Amino acid sequence: MDERQALLAFAAMAQENRLRIVRHLVIAGPDGLAAGSLAKDVGVSTSNLSFHLKELEHAGLIQSKREGRSIIYSAVYPALSGLIEFLMRDCCQGRPEVCDPAVAALFACCTPPEEPARA
Repeated sequence: MDERQALLAFAAMAQENRLRIVRHLVIAGPDGLAAGSLAKDVGVSTSNLSFHLKELEHAGLIQSKREGRSIIYSAVYPALSGLIEFLMRDCCQGRPEVCDPAVAALFACCTPPEEPARA
């Protein structure tokens, strides 16, 4: 991700409802959410939601697909990962302890829980 793309992404998320939308779609996973469910979850009208979704889609952070009569929105994980990588690319400067908290937080949320031992 280059600086122009990062600025576009940050600008798109620099609004309370849009940040909530992205977070809900990240939680929803690759299957995404229907627009109606997303509007209810975020607490905005469907017309207001449509405006915000357009901005996030333009920034490349979310995508949509039609399933029957519904439009399903999902996070574009490579774009979100690219944004995190853009921020963290030069963080350590030879001092990994600077990045350890961020890396640990990402690792903790992305590591599947251990399965219980079987007898």
